[in-house]
Amino acid sequence: MSVHVQFETPEDLANKIYEMIDLNKNGRVKKGSNEVTKAAERGTAQFIILAEDVNPPELLAHIPLICDEKDIPNGYVPSQEFLAKGVGLAKGASAASVAVMEITKGAQEKFHEVVEEIKAIKKA
Repeated sequence: MSVHVQFETPEDLANKIYEMIDLNKNGRVKKGSNEVTKAAERGTAQFIILAEDVNPPELLAHIPLICDEKDIPNGYVPSQEFLAKGVGLAKGASAASVAVMEITKGAQEKFHEVVEEIKAIKKA
């Protein structure tokens, strides 16, 4: 497990996170570690998603710590490229991290489902 990954994400949970991103297409997002760090520090992010395949992993090591401090739910997905595609970046682009700034009505249910599963994993 990489230095920035605090817990193992089952494949079905990663797929639910991707579904949530897809359902939240019209919601505002911040992309890239600098923007995500600012959103986390300000406490304005609703949910933060980090890619597990980031190199170097130290690039994101501080973000989960800020999320815990600010009580912002965060989760992991296996692929930067897949995350970038999910938030609408150009083909071939990658996104190491994404801050979801607002959860649209269509994504609320999936968002709550994902957050509850992550809480259960963190407690275990």
